[in-house]
Amino acid sequence: MAMIEFALSLVFLVPIAMVGIELANLAVVTLRLNQLAMMVSDNVARYRGSIDEAQVDEVMTGVAFAGRGIGFGQQGRVIVSTLESNGQTGTQTGYKITWQRCFGAKNVSSSYGLEGAGATDATLASGMGPSANKVKPVDNSALIFAELRYTYRPIVGTGFMPARELTSLQSFTVRDRSSQTLTNTTNMTDAQRRLCDAAHLSAT
Repeated sequence: MAMIEFALSLVFLVPIAMVGIELANLAVVTLRLNQLAMMVSDNVARYRGSIDEAQVDEVMTGVAFAGRGIGFGQQGRVIVSTLESNGQTGTQTGYKITWQRCFGAKNVSSSYGLEGAGATDATLASGMGPSANKVKPVDNSALIFAELRYTYRPIVGTGFMPARELTSLQSFTVRDRSSQTLTNTTNMTDAQRRLCDAAHLSAT
């Protein structure tokens, strides 16, 4: 009798346990994504004086390494943007995305603007980010905005929780950098640079 009761209880306990495992994994992955977003935006903002393609590549290589545990390279995309004043006046005053670089095999673009956006108009007058929580740089400086998009795949199957897209956003103010132009002193080719077009969808 006890064995029958135990067997019947498993019908309810196993699904509950599976859901618990899935929710715990989702929480861990979300935390990892937030950490990656903070890492990339902070590290890019730290370069002083100027910033180069090779330095951005170093940061993206770090993201690839740090995100291996959740398969970020295969299932995600990080989009890093430099936001600064567009130098316009009057009704065209706002901010521009001076440059944008990406890493990851997930085929997505930034939800908040592409490279060059806002350069000649007030498209980004309020900054970047969700409409209710936009960020913008302080005067005479720039902002590094990191946007991570990731396809979460359940570990116990989609019967308990469907696959979903997770997003993490982080931003840091640039420290003591006089020029926001992205240089290429090592003469990296287009294939080597972390560009954001479809030809640069890579997990490495």
